[in-house]
Amino acid sequence: MEQNSTVKISNVLLSFSWIDYTLFTLMFGLSAIIGIYYGCTGNKQATTKDYLHGGKTMKTFPIAMSLMASNLSGISLLGIPAEIYMFGTQYLMCSLAIIINVIIINYTYLPVFYKLQLNSTYEYLKIRFSNRIRMIASVLFIISSFLYIPIVIYVPALAFNQVTGIDLYTITPIVSFICIFYTTLGGLKAVVWTDTLQFSVTLLTLGFVLIMGAISIGGFGAVWEKSESGGRLEFFNMDPDPTLRTTFWSIAIATIPSYTLSLGCNPAIIQRFMAVPTLQNAKRSLIFLAVGMISTKAILGFTGLIMYAKYHECDPLTVGHIKRSDQMLAYYVLDVAKQIPGISGLFVAGVFSTALSTLSTYLNSLSGIIYTDFIAPFMSPNTSEVKSSNIMKFTVVIMGIICVCLVFIIEKLGAVLELSIAFGGVTAGSLLGLFTLGTMFPNSNEKGALWGGVLSLLIISWMVIKTQLHNYNGIIKYLPKPLDADGCALDLNITTTVVTSTPTPILTTCSEEDEPFWLFKISFYYYTLIGAVLAVLIGLVVSWITSSDTDTEVDPDLLCPFVQRYLQKSRRAIKYTSVDKSLHIIAMNENEKEIKTSNSCINDKKSLHQ
Repeated sequence: MEQNSTVKISNVLLSFSWIDYTLFTLMFGLSAIIGIYYGCTGNKQATTKDYLHGGKTMKTFPIAMSLMASNLSGISLLGIPAEIYMFGTQYLMCSLAIIINVIIINYTYLPVFYKLQLNSTYEYLKIRFSNRIRMIASVLFIISSFLYIPIVIYVPALAFNQVTGIDLYTITPIVSFICIFYTTLGGLKAVVWTDTLQFSVTLLTLGFVLIMGAISIGGFGAVWEKSESGGRLEFFNMDPDPTLRTTFWSIAIATIPSYTLSLGCNPAIIQRFMAVPTLQNAKRSLIFLAVGMISTKAILGFTGLIMYAKYHECDPLTVGHIKRSDQMLAYYVLDVAKQIPGISGLFVAGVFSTALSTLSTYLNSLSGIIYTDFIAPFMSPNTSEVKSSNIMKFTVVIMGIICVCLVFIIEKLGAVLELSIAFGGVTAGSLLGLFTLGTMFPNSNEKGALWGGVLSLLIISWMVIKTQLHNYNGIIKYLPKPLDADGCALDLNITTTVVTSTPTPILTTCSEEDEPFWLFKISFYYYTLIGAVLAVLIGLVVSWITSSDTDTEVDPDLLCPFVQRYLQKSRRAIKYTSVDKSLHIIAMNENEKEIKTSNSCINDKKSLHQ
């Protein structure tokens, strides 16, 4: 973006009041109390079943709310409005991907995992292939968690820094400690009920701020009109070019594998589905989750349009009121709700809550995976449930501390929504490929899964690392839609303004000499799709090459329902065909006997006649 003059602005201070601080503190105090309650009452989460699955007594509604809170996260809460503000509404077509995804999960992965009732989805890979494949998947999940969780923690700390001025290095450890505390003490029950409380407050506050913002601009019609004139309304960009940042294909189609893994195979999510009493309850929870995700994304998307309509002539990022686009929503909330004390405090508490909900979910699942896959095999079979539960709680603390330390690396990188999708793509495609090979392809074997998963991981890692290096060095840079600051002089009595250039291309490179290889220009939304396709194709080819007559038959319970039905029909057809062949042979033999007998009689008659 080209600036025609230097900006000299005295920033308008938007900050917390004492009421905001009080409500913010109260929210986290309640979360801690929930953890203390479930950690000190009843059976005190003393067994692994209670700690990981809530004793399988959880209801559909709190599980669905917890799932929505975990999937919303601070990344979505701050990242989606910023995405719409900077790049337009094409991202909202992910709702179509979510709908398709629910159908896929309901008929493929969820029935298999629920029937097996495993502590971790990666135990499935041990049963289906081998312990080696399971260990690879567990390591991939741990890596992906360490790439994802720091971004989740960083986002609300960034928002809190924007509104209070408190340093990131101070607020991040404090709030993370609260989450580690109630997750460690209260297990899944504490996680689910704190998620429900926090998510409810977040939605109510966000809805209130959205309505206030629309009214301040002149209504929803005015928001739509200004967004359309600013080029923000875009839903069906059908350009098939994969190097474009956002198109219909990259959002509505390429993100299906990402949602399939995160909702259908992720142990952090499946763990909640295991906590309800029946498969039908689990499927209903998944449907509620999908409705909630689509609704929240629509609300957040429209919030991004409201922000653009409000600041379309005075962009806070251009004039320096904020440092990053991810701070736009926090700035907007403080600006709109500054006349009503407490709203800003509840909102920022909500941002933190969504982040801590995701953090608690992943920490709880990480503890189960690390214990089950890496600690339990080396422990005595007579280890008590209480000792196992305590080890998992200690693991939560260690993992939480590591993730907090990694936050300060994430601070040096780019926009959080883009980062989370790109980093998630490193391992997501390989993991989804392994589960797909296991549940949908009876002929896949251990060697196929091994080669498919590893080669897919290496190829996508290479793509992501090279692309991030190009981004860091400025060789590749995605430019936003036009931003303007002409109106700032009128609104803030600024004598010097910023004038934006004409609309810029979505992707720009430094020079033809520095032009990167086309593979590194592919949109980050395609990473999981490419990784999953590679894992499945390589896995099937290697399985076919290495197959032998000694391969054991796959247990039908390890296959998704429609594959089971197909195999049953095939086996019946083979059986009936074999029976038919036997009957046919018998009939032919009988006919031959009759012919021989008949010929013999004829010959005898001829002899007598002669």
